[in-house]
Amino acid sequence: MLYESERKQIVEAFRFLEERDLNYGYSGNISMRVDKRGVFLISPSGAKKSKMRPEDVLVVDWNLNVLDGQGRPSVEAVTHLAVYKARPDVNAVVHAHSPNASILAVLRRNLPPILEETVIYLGGEILVARYAVTGTDELARNVVEALGERNAVILSNHGALAVGKNLEEAIDSLVYLERAARTYILASLLGEPTPLPREAYEIELEIFKRRKQA
Repeated sequence: MLYESERKQIVEAFRFLEERDLNYGYSGNISMRVDKRGVFLISPSGAKKSKMRPEDVLVVDWNLNVLDGQGRPSVEAVTHLAVYKARPDVNAVVHAHSPNASILAVLRRNLPPILEETVIYLGGEILVARYAVTGTDELARNVVEALGERNAVILSNHGALAVGKNLEEAIDSLVYLERAARTYILASLLGEPTPLPREAYEIELEIFKRRKQA
C-alpha cells in the first residue's frame, strides 16, 4: 500500500478529533501533501471517519484522479487542492465541524486576536470566508482568500479549516482555533473581549512568521 504510514496518520487524526468532540460522524476531511509535484492523500467521500482504515484513504493527483484506493475523494478535495497550490509551505489540511468555531461560522463573525497563542500559532485575526456551496470552486477561492498566510480560517455556516507544515501542526492549529473561539464566545457573554495591544500583536506576529520559516 502506497504511503501506508501517512494514511495511518490520517486515520488516527480523525479518531483524535472525535474523541475530543472536534468532529463527528461523516463530517470533516483531512489531507496530506506527499509529493511537491502534485500528489496528496485525502479522506474519501461518504466515510464514517471513526471507522476508517488506512486503505480507505485515497492517493490523488492534482487533477483529482485516484492513483491508489477505492472510492471518490472528499467533495472538499477542490478546496484542499486550492490551499496547496496557494501555500507551498502547507503540507496538511484539516477541515472539521468543531463546535465553537462553528458558532462563529453561523454568526459569520471573525475571531479577533484576543489571546497571544492566536497570533503566535495561527497568525492573527482569523477571518470568516464568504459563503459558497460545499465542494465548489467558489468556496475554494473564498477559503484561500480568507486564509491568506494564516494557519486557520472559519467557513461561513460550515465549520473550520486549519493548515500546517505537517499533520501534527494542522491538528494543533485546529485545537488553538477551537480554544480561542470558546474563550471569545464565553468572554462575550460577560462583556466585550479586549484584543491584544498593537505592540504585542506585532511582536507575536513576528514570532509566527519565524516559526513558519523554521
